[in-house]
Amino acid sequence: MAGERDALRDWHRLFGLLLTDFFTGLPFTVEVERDLSEQQQFLDVVIVRRGRGRTTVRLPDGLDDLAEHNLITFKSHHEALDGWAMKELIGHYVAYRKLVSRSPSDLLPENQFRLVAVCARFPENLAGQVPWRQRGAGVYHCQWATDEVRIVVAGQLSREARNAPLHLFSASPELVGFGQTAYQRRSGKTSKLLGQLFERLRGEGFAMTYTMEDFERELTKKAFEKLSPEERRKLLESLPPEERLASLSPEQIQQYLQKLTAGRSAGPRKPRRKK
Repeated sequence: MAGERDALRDWHRLFGLLLTDFFTGLPFTVEVERDLSEQQQFLDVVIVRRGRGRTTVRLPDGLDDLAEHNLITFKSHHEALDGWAMKELIGHYVAYRKLVSRSPSDLLPENQFRLVAVCARFPENLAGQVPWRQRGAGVYHCQWATDEVRIVVAGQLSREARNAPLHLFSASPELVGFGQTAYQRRSGKTSKLLGQLFERLRGEGFAMTYTMEDFERELTKKAFEKLSPEERRKLLESLPPEERLASLSPEQIQQYLQKLTAGRSAGPRKPRRKK
C-alpha cells in the first residue's frame, strides 16, 4: 500500500511541477503540496496571482480565467474523482482561506478563490450524483452545496497547443503524444521533468511513439533553423569531422565524393608543349 501511495503522489507532484513550469514568467506563483495542517494534509496545487502583470500566453481551458487563489486537486488515470475527493477539496479550501486571511473573523472574499478538479478521465459516477453543467469541451461546473467546483477532464480537452500541459496527464496515448509535440517549455528544468513523466508513462504500458530523445532532437532542429547561414556554417565547422559525417547517409557521402572527383577531373588542363 505504501508503494502504491508513493506512486500516486509522484503523479500529483509531476502534475504540480508541470504547472510550475507552464506558469514560469507569468504573474502567478505555483505552490506544490501546500501543507495546510500539522498533520500534513496536502493540497495538490495552489496557483496564486502575485501581481497585475498581463498574461501573454493562452492558458489551458478551464484555467483560462484564474482568480486570486486557485486551489486544484488532481486525479490521474489511476484514480477516480468522487464525492470524497470533492469533500477533501472543500476542506482544503476552508483551511487555506483561513490561513491566507487576516483572521478567521476577517476572511478574504469568496470571489477571490476558485476550486478546480483536474482529472484524466470523465467522472461518470460523480456526474450522476450532483448538479452538473458543461462549460466547454472537457470543462464542467459542479455544484457542491453552496460551492461551485470547476471540473477539467484532460482527456476531453480540444487538441489545441494551449491545452498541451493538461494533455500530458490525460488517459489517452494519442493526446499524450500530441501534448509532447505541442508543449512549449518555459524553464531550463523542463527536459528532465518531461523525461521523468515520459519514462513513467512508458513503464505503465503507454505506447510512447514520441520519446524524450525525439523531443530534444526537435528542439535542437528548431534552434538550428533560426540561425543565419553564417552561424550555421561556423557551428558545423566547430564539430569534429566524424560528427558531421554521422548526420549524412552513406549515399549522401558517396554522391558528394563523386561530385568532388568529377570537379577535379574537369579542371583546367595543362597547356601542351610545342615541339
